[in-house]
Amino acid sequence: MNYRNLGNTGLKVGEIALGCEGFIGKTKAEADNMFALAFDGGINCMDLYSPNPDLQRLVGSAIKSGRHEFVLQSHMCTAWSNGQYRATRNLKEVKESFYLSLKNLGTDYLDVGMIHYVDSVALWDKIASGGIADFAQKLKREGVIRHIGLSSHNPEVALKAVESGIIEVLMFSINPCYDLLPGGEDCNELWADESYSKPLFNIDPVRERLYETCQRLGVGIDVMKVFGGGDLLTDNSPAGKALTPAQCIHYALTRPAVACVMSGVHSESELKASLAYESATDEERDYAAVFATFPKISWQGHCMYCGHCAPCPKGIDVATVTKFLNLAKAQGAVPETVREHYAALPSKGGDCIACGACEKRCPFGVPVIKNMAEAKKVFGN
Repeated sequence: MNYRNLGNTGLKVGEIALGCEGFIGKTKAEADNMFALAFDGGINCMDLYSPNPDLQRLVGSAIKSGRHEFVLQSHMCTAWSNGQYRATRNLKEVKESFYLSLKNLGTDYLDVGMIHYVDSVALWDKIASGGIADFAQKLKREGVIRHIGLSSHNPEVALKAVESGIIEVLMFSINPCYDLLPGGEDCNELWADESYSKPLFNIDPVRERLYETCQRLGVGIDVMKVFGGGDLLTDNSPAGKALTPAQCIHYALTRPAVACVMSGVHSESELKASLAYESATDEERDYAAVFATFPKISWQGHCMYCGHCAPCPKGIDVATVTKFLNLAKAQGAVPETVREHYAALPSKGGDCIACGACEKRCPFGVPVIKNMAEAKKVFGN
């Protein structure tokens, strides 16, 4: 397992992490077997959004022996009523449900405490200026929550939350289909057939700005919906062609600020398919070749950080240089951390000899030579 920094939290998480959907309704024996497989594969992180008390107890039991080595991300603003989950913004319910979840989990702290499912700007404004954000910050001061997070499907909301300075971790839905769509308050539009009825071109600019802002500010992203609820793995994919688990995971992990993918597996075979990413070949991970053949979607002219441009005869890591360039352009200036990371590269944009080999290999027609020249102008050499 490869481990990554979760933003500036100081936590290191495996690239493959666990979502909780697949554990709902499992017996203790089934859950224990799934966790044993996860631990053997090096997984050290889980997101638990459900307030289901039986599920919380199963998870608490499974991670008990290694609790302090395990990164547990769980959600506030959820409640369990009449045997069903629901989101709540009632502060009294939020507090009661939160403390009950700690009891069920058998722990006295969360590594990441998520403010749950905020897809409306108005709702975020209410949370940020009201009791829920205050409660989360109080819990952080007390050490009950080590880091505050937010889960959202709306890039406009997520960007506002990231820029507020309140959150340190963002749980966000990322995959090559959702990334093409504009933000909205109804997450159902992300998987609605009509959203993909017309050709789509390149990443939504707000989403791109969100990822780059997270990278710049040190807000770690953990990814949900990497397989689009499984749709991207079928011939009925919104893209018009099926992807593999490795391709979906690699796409998400090559976005700026992404630390891990929460795999919502329902069976041991599905978990093994996600874990297989860690031993997959470059060819098996490669999403660019299949993206270039999608009948309904185009990323023409947009760098996907896929690495097809390599190797460069001057040793330039073109994808990384381009990523730093995009971070600077998104900010309208060069953040000091980006400048330092760029300066540490062994070969830089100014080393480009304009041979054009990279552009011939790029599946998306990216003007690499132009980008390298721009990077030299922005960063110097």
